[in-house]
Amino acid sequence: MSPQQPYTLVYAPVIKEHLQFVDKKHFSYIRATLLERLSFDPNERNRNRKPLIRPAFDEATWELRFGPENMFRVFYEVKAHEREVHILAFGLKLRDKLFVGGEEIEL
Repeated sequence: MSPQQPYTLVYAPVIKEHLQFVDKKHFSYIRATLLERLSFDPNERNRNRKPLIRPAFDEATWELRFGPENMFRVFYEVKAHEREVHILAFGLKLRDKLFVGGEEIEL
């Protein structure tokens, strides 16, 4: 039995802007976590990965939570036939507020 092919992570251009509001010391951790958690079975529901009730950021149907106190949020869409995960937004959850690109977002 051959190992499963990993999904390719495709970042929306706006992600660069969203990451400007994250301390640079977290960048390598974020990159490693996204590769680890989204390269295989990105549409498997678990404690920190869940489908959204309604799409966010145009097409995102999944949310991944991770980091210190689960403060990081990644919103993405899985393209199973192409074996791609499209990362559409990156946010920071601070207390009961979600910030994406420095702006408070309501989902």
